[in-house]
Amino acid sequence: MGFRMLFFGLFFMGGWLAAAGALGYAVAVLVRIRPQGWMRHHGHAAVRLLVPTAAYLRFDVALAVFAVLADLWLVSGAIVFGTDGIFTEDWMGYAGMTDPTGQGYQAGVVSMLRTTAWWTFGIAVLCRCWITAGMQVCVLPPAAWWIGTFETFYT
Repeated sequence: MGFRMLFFGLFFMGGWLAAAGALGYAVAVLVRIRPQGWMRHHGHAAVRLLVPTAAYLRFDVALAVFAVLADLWLVSGAIVFGTDGIFTEDWMGYAGMTDPTGQGYQAGVVSMLRTTAWWTFGIAVLCRCWITAGMQVCVLPPAAWWIGTFETFYT
């Protein structure tokens, strides 16, 4: 088993803990900044809407860290479950027996990652979390493309 596969396996097993810790920190930041203003009080209305206050920006950064960790956990899970007879990439090692039920797995994973990316991007934009929205667009679609390039037993 290669180093990359070991990384994805270990992150899948412990990544939920890192993501849960980041979510806890983001919630703590949100509770701490709750009494402070989330919108600016001076300037043009568009600037007040688009440029968050410093407190809300701290929450956005904490939420972006959680989103990246959750995305890595999701991608790791897709790769780890795909190595059981579906993906045949060289760096994964021997993939084992061919899984006859896994023909649509790769397409399903790519679709799920893209759908997750655009839904979370949309929610982040609606909540004015610009950093989180940018991270969702920069992490999940390239991961979906990367998983889509894997060789499978069925192609």
